[in-house]
Amino acid sequence: MQNFQRHDNRMAPRETNQMVFGIRAVIEAIDSGKEIESLFVQRGLAGSLFLELKALLKEHEIGFQQVPIEKLNRITRKNHQGVIAVISPITYQKIEDLVPAIYEKGETPLFLILDGVTDVRNFGAIARTAECSGVHAIIVPKKGSAEINPDAIKTSAGALYKIPVCRHDNLQKVGKFLIESGIQLVVSTEKTDNSIYSVDYSGPTAIIMGAEDVGVSDDLIRIADHLAKIPMFGEIGSLNVSVSAGVVLYEAIRQRAK
Repeated sequence: MQNFQRHDNRMAPRETNQMVFGIRAVIEAIDSGKEIESLFVQRGLAGSLFLELKALLKEHEIGFQQVPIEKLNRITRKNHQGVIAVISPITYQKIEDLVPAIYEKGETPLFLILDGVTDVRNFGAIARTAECSGVHAIIVPKKGSAEINPDAIKTSAGALYKIPVCRHDNLQKVGKFLIESGIQLVVSTEKTDNSIYSVDYSGPTAIIMGAEDVGVSDDLIRIADHLAKIPMFGEIGSLNVSVSAGVVLYEAIRQRAK
C-alpha cells in the first residue's frame, strides 16, 4: 500500500480547545502562526486596535463571526475586549504543497474532499477511516465544515493528529487544481445511475463526499470526472456519511491492492 511520509499534525492531546481572549492576544496568536479554528467578534466593535486586527485577518484570510456581547460573556467572564479566538488543535496543510510531494515519492495520490460535512462526530469518524485506509489528505472548505475540536479528535481516535487536513476557501478551485495535476474527481452522489464499483480508482483520485441532507454541491458535480452511487437494497435507502465514505474508500483500496 502507500508509503507516503505524511506531515505530522500531532500535538499534545488536550480535553478542551485552547481559547485566546482579547484583541492584542489574538493579534499575537496570529502573528506567531497559530491556526484559528473560529473567531468571535462583538458586533459594533471599533477602535484602532480592532482595525489592526481586521487588517491582519484580511491578510491571513481568516473569517470571523460577529456576535452579541452576551454570547462572548457566556463563553468567558474574562476581559475578552470583544474578541475570542479558538485555536485549532492541528496545523492545516496546503494541497498545492502536498500534491508535488506525493508525486515525487512515486506514490499514487488518494484524497478525500468533504463538502459541507458539519457534524464533528461524522467528521472524526471519517478521518479515522481515511487515516486507516492510507488517504494522503482530507480537504475541507473554510466555511461550512465541521470544527476540529475535542469531540472530532476523540471520535477520530487521534487520526486528526496524523492525517493532513487542507482547508481552502473554494473547493471548486481546489478541484480544478487537482484535475490539472492529473487527479480524477469522483463524486459520491445519488444523482447518477453509475455504481461506485464501475469506477477505476487505481489512478490518482480524489473522492468527494457531501452532507447527508444536500449532498455534493453542483459546482463540484459539474467538474467531476465520475459520478457514482453506492447501491442500496433496503427500505431506508441511505447511509450515514461516515459509513458511505468508508464504503467508497475501501473499494478504492481493494482495487489498488490488486
